[in-house]
Amino acid sequence: MTDTSPADAPADRPADVPVGAPTGLRALLPDLSPWRASRDFRRLWVSGLITNFGSFLTFVALPVQIKELTGSAAAVGAIGAVELVPLVVFGLYGGALADAWDKRRLILWTEAGQGVACAALLVNALMPSPAVWPLYVIAAFTSALGAVQRPALDSLIPRIVAHEHLPAAASLNALRWQVGGIAGPALAGVVVAYAGLGWAYAVDLVTFAVSVALVVGLASSPASHEARSPSWAAIAEGARYAWSRKELLGTYAVDVAAMLLAMPLAVLPFLADELDAEWSLGLMYAAIPAGSLLVSVSSGWTSRVHRHGRMVVLAAAGWGVAIAAAGFAGNVWLVLLCFVLAGACDMVSGVFRSAMWNQTIPDELRGRLAGIELLSYSVGPQLGQVRAGGTAALTGVRASVWSGGLLCAGAVGLLALCLPTMMTYDARTNEHAVRLRAQRAADAASG
Repeated sequence: MTDTSPADAPADRPADVPVGAPTGLRALLPDLSPWRASRDFRRLWVSGLITNFGSFLTFVALPVQIKELTGSAAAVGAIGAVELVPLVVFGLYGGALADAWDKRRLILWTEAGQGVACAALLVNALMPSPAVWPLYVIAAFTSALGAVQRPALDSLIPRIVAHEHLPAAASLNALRWQVGGIAGPALAGVVVAYAGLGWAYAVDLVTFAVSVALVVGLASSPASHEARSPSWAAIAEGARYAWSRKELLGTYAVDVAAMLLAMPLAVLPFLADELDAEWSLGLMYAAIPAGSLLVSVSSGWTSRVHRHGRMVVLAAAGWGVAIAAAGFAGNVWLVLLCFVLAGACDMVSGVFRSAMWNQTIPDELRGRLAGIELLSYSVGPQLGQVRAGGTAALTGVRASVWSGGLLCAGAVGLLALCLPTMMTYDARTNEHAVRLRAQRAADAASG
């Protein structure tokens, strides 16, 4: 879907609607163009769906196991602390590796390594007296592998998807995560309660095996000719580029603020207890992805929006308000509704952040910038777990949730004032988007 100027738009079509874009109710449906056009995108999408489903089982089982073994909210929140250092170090270096190495090979080996880590969780859970310390060690190891893998995954997408289909690809990738995010936690609550933690880890292990088999079939994706060898100097070059792009810098800062201040996942087991609704824990974990799913299945409208930075800000502020409302609500069904609304806002923010990144960053820098992106949407949640758990220990679970939401909304508003270029970003006229769009068109014409 190519943007058209007002002069090129048909008389019966608004000027800002791409030629060939569906209208009416069809415009709300997900755009399947990336799925139809790219075999590797389909394979990667299915692989991600399967492994995400299993990973969400572990995502629920791990904090539940630590809660059972320690009874401490701070101990659950400490998961974020032990994951933080490997996430920062390996996320930045993983971005440099993604620019310098074959992306397919990097994805394959890190996926296999995460399967090995899941097997270790299973062995520990099956022991007569499971130990606590291996849970933190494995969490740190998995964080390192995920940090290395994610820049390769993110930087591969623009290579296998047409430039004009990148917003649609972002929506479809989010849809994949949401399906796993809803089914995985909902099933995990039942599996952990009735079958035990070991079964959750075992199913996750099987999904990693299937995912590895799918990744093997991807085409190789060697480094760009302009890419530098992985080094701290190369990482610094990527950081300087990110700093020079204030609209990108704004998206990173907004996402960190939202996740750091208003990510409530670490205290959900305690919130369910406080509401006398232990049965709702799986639904709480699933509610945020469910809200995101509602946006994904009606995401056709996202291709008609061009002021991506403005949407990022509005959606991130909406996330904070919804989380604050969940902290104030005293009824479990209202809490779940607030989490659904929060998930919808988070999805909108994520789609437009991804569109800004993928449509404006040069290929030779994409891995390193993906490493910085990884920090923006991963370090925030990890520190957010520490913040939520520590605040809950000091002020109570409910106060931890609502105070974080209010702080998030305020911080996002302040960032919007400090970074006006993010608010004025327009995909049709931004110089970086125009340059990359022309480059992709020239490459397609010559290839």
